[in-house]
Amino acid sequence: MTPTPVGMRCPECARDRTKVKTISSVSSGPVMTQALIAMNVLIYLAETLAGGTNGQIFDKGALYGPLIVQNHEYWRIVTSGFLHESILHLLFNMVFLYVMGTMLEPAIGRLNFAAVYFTSLLAGSFGALLFQPQAATVGASAACFGVLGALLVVARARGISIWQSGLGLTLGINIVFSLSVAGISIGGHLGGLIAGLITGGLIVELGERRRMTTVALAGCVVVAALSVVGAIAVAGGTGLTPHGIGFGA
Repeated sequence: MTPTPVGMRCPECARDRTKVKTISSVSSGPVMTQALIAMNVLIYLAETLAGGTNGQIFDKGALYGPLIVQNHEYWRIVTSGFLHESILHLLFNMVFLYVMGTMLEPAIGRLNFAAVYFTSLLAGSFGALLFQPQAATVGASAACFGVLGALLVVARARGISIWQSGLGLTLGINIVFSLSVAGISIGGHLGGLIAGLITGGLIVELGERRRMTTVALAGCVVVAALSVVGAIAVAGGTGLTPHGIGFGA
């Protein structure tokens, strides 16, 4: 045994060096979540100043299949996820993102969280266009559903009860809300949720359990790329549901 400042330790243990964490090395909180909320709020303010749903920002950024196909306005697949129809629409999504994001981001890290969010946003655009390519669709709800989906996977992998934690109930309420309220983009919500489940699984199985973080992120990129390709492919279709206005919630 070897005498040390913390008591007697075996020679092997005495040679070990415990990693010291300082204030600067500890995460300052869900920075990515806060940044995304700030982006959505600032863009909504700009959208409002430009005329709201009748302004140029909304007109040029909303997800609308015919313009994606005819005018090659592919940016709509991304920009639509940062536009909102009203202040209540924005408030609902940002509160949801804050609650879910502050749980998920510290658990998987900023980069993984960003991968989940943006992949789910793109998959939500694919789902929205698959169901209603002729409808103008906006909102961050697809990305928010993706965050919830990934959180369900991560919680289950870490032995946290889905129902005791309230995550199962949250999912159930949001599914019922999506199916029962008119004007909700069911395809967008479904696409985002599925992407969140997939990316969450990649992060847990490859990134955490097998220490293949780069491969997990590459898998997220593949899902995102396939979502973009799928969105472009179905943008000119007639959709699976009647035409109308689809707003995420």
